[in-house]
Formats: sequence, structure tokens, C-alpha cells
Amino acid sequence: MRISILDPKAARFLKDLADRRLIEIQNPSSNGFKDALKKLRSKASSAPTLEEITSEVELARAKRHA
Repeated sequence: MRISILDPKAARFLKDLADRRLIEIQNPSSNGFKDALKKLRSKASSAPTLEEITSEVELARAKRHA
């Protein structure tokens, strides 16, 4: 469940409920895909160019539709 807080009073109200142990507020979990992508990019000697990425995508699509 994701809730957007529009009024600062609501944030205080939610914190008060959490302090009373009626609700639990959790920080959003990190995006696993984004973390994996960062890890792969940090290990790569150089990032692929847009043309290289496009070429790989086109090859994969051609294999799938062959």
C-alpha cells in the first residue's frame, strides 16, 4: 500500500499513531532492479553506447520472432 500525504497535519497524525504502536511506518524498499543495474554498471569498464544497446535489442527481437 502506498499513501501520498498532502497535508503536513496528516504526517503528524500518522507519527502519533505510530508512537502509540497502533500502526507501523516503514520506509519504501529499494528498487531491486535499480540496485542490480547500479552494481553491474559499477563493475563495467565502460558503459555501452546507445547504438550498442539498440543493436543488442534488435538482435534479441530478431531471434525471438524468427
